[in-house]
Amino acid sequence: MRLKDKVALITGGANGIGLATAQRFAKEGAKIILWDVSDKGNDVVEQLKKEKSDAIFKNVSVVDEEQVQKAVEEAHQRFGRIDILINNAGITKDRSLLKMSKQEWDDVMAVNLTGVFNCTKAVAPIMKSQNYGRIISASSTVAIRGNFGQTNYVATKAAIIGMTKVWAIELGRYNITVNCIAPGFITTAMTELMPQKVRDETLPRIPLGHWGIPDDIASGYLYLASDEASFVTGICLPIDGGESR
Repeated sequence: MRLKDKVALITGGANGIGLATAQRFAKEGAKIILWDVSDKGNDVVEQLKKEKSDAIFKNVSVVDEEQVQKAVEEAHQRFGRIDILINNAGITKDRSLLKMSKQEWDDVMAVNLTGVFNCTKAVAPIMKSQNYGRIISASSTVAIRGNFGQTNYVATKAAIIGMTKVWAIELGRYNITVNCIAPGFITTAMTELMPQKVRDETLPRIPLGHWGIPDDIASGYLYLASDEASFVTGICLPIDGGESR
């Protein structure tokens, strides 16, 4: 098993990509700390336990710095270490620039960007003390190419690429790798809200001719979290069917 006895903290783990990642990591032997603002996380953890995995769930808002710090301390006390952080929690509030409200900007910034900062800031000292860690965050291919109506979302995902490069430099001396993944169009509850016409228009841009599934991204997270990627840091890995070629 590629993650045997590793402890993995996954934010936004109750649905979609986060859920697929939790399930994949558990099958690879990881102990799972699942965070989400949805209580569906309880059901996820119960299922993982039925499959003989060691897993806990906590309702945590990554926006709340104090709540994040306390939850990290509790998880560290429970497992004795935290080896992997998957910064997966994210939201969208799409609207064109001329129609976007300040509140819509602030809400997306708070979850997608400040949330990543809060979680990484809380976990990094533990990884430093262990002299080991894997930090992987969710960016997006829209950070590279832009996307109509997503000023707030694109800004956060582009910033994550920049933060990843800074943290790789700062934390590398402690044997901590820091990377991010840029998913393309992935079938999730969030993307299923897109109009079918818009979904159809994306296909000509994807050489493989179809959207991805959450497991495609979970596989990328698994690689970067594993010892196979011990000499990989500071990168953003596109998983998009060739869209960003």
